[in-house]
Amino acid sequence: MSTYPLSAPAPSGILRLPRLSRGGAQVALFLLAYLVYSGARYFTIGDLGDATTNAHWIVDLEDNLHVGVEGAVQTALTGSVVLWMLNHVYLAAQLVVLPGALWMLHRKARPAYARLRNTVLATWLLSIPVYGLFPVAPPRLADIGLVDTISSQTGFAMDSSLTTSFYNELAAVPSLHVGFAFAVGIAVASATSNRALKVAGHLWGPIVALAVVATGNHYIFDIVAGLLVTAVGFAVGRAALQLEGVRRSQRLHLQGASA
Repeated sequence: MSTYPLSAPAPSGILRLPRLSRGGAQVALFLLAYLVYSGARYFTIGDLGDATTNAHWIVDLEDNLHVGVEGAVQTALTGSVVLWMLNHVYLAAQLVVLPGALWMLHRKARPAYARLRNTVLATWLLSIPVYGLFPVAPPRLADIGLVDTISSQTGFAMDSSLTTSFYNELAAVPSLHVGFAFAVGIAVASATSNRALKVAGHLWGPIVALAVVATGNHYIFDIVAGLLVTAVGFAVGRAALQLEGVRRSQRLHLQGASA
C-alpha cells in the first residue's frame, strides 16, 4: 500500500528570510528606533538665530538663579588632563557605554535590560517635540565665551559637515547624554553584585554631567531637563512593561482554560 505525504513540501524557489535571534531582534529594534529618532531630530532642526536667543534666555535664567557655572568649570579645567579625559567621556557615553551597557544587561540581567531599553526608547520619543519647539544652541555655539574643547583637543570635529549630518547641533535641551548616563548607571548598579561596578555605575551619571558642561556642549538647565525627561521616560517604559505582563498573564490564563 503506497502512502502520500499529508502536505506537499515547500517549493525550493521560495525565498526564506532568516529568523533573527532574540539578541538580533533587539539590535534591529534599536537600529530602527534610532533611525526614526535621528531622522525626526534632523528634520526638526531649528533656526540658529532662534536657538541662540533661547540659549541666552537660559544663560540669563541661570545667572538669576546663581547656577551659571559653565564658564567657570571650563576655565578651571582648561589645559588639564581631566578635561582631556572628559572630552573622551563625552564621545564614549552615547557611542560606546550606552550600547555596551545594553548588550551586557541583555546577556546578564534581562529585567534590568528591559527597563533600560524601554526608558531609552520612551525618552527618545518624548524629546523629539522638544527639539522642534525649543531649539537651543549649545554653549560652544552661543557666543557666550565657551569653546568647543572636543574639536580642538581630540581631532573629532563636532561642527564638520559630515558630523552634523548625523545629529542636530541645536538640540541642547534636554541633555540625553546626562539622562541616559544616569539611567545606565542606575541599571548597571542595580543588576550587579560587583562592588566596583556598583561604584562605577553610581559615578557615571555625575561624571558625564561634568563632561557635558566642561566641553561646552550643555548648560545646567539642559542637565535638569535631561534628568526630568528621562525620569518620565522611565515611568512610561515601566508602565509598558507592566501592561505587557498583564497581557502575558491573560494569554496564559486563556490557554490554561482552553486546555
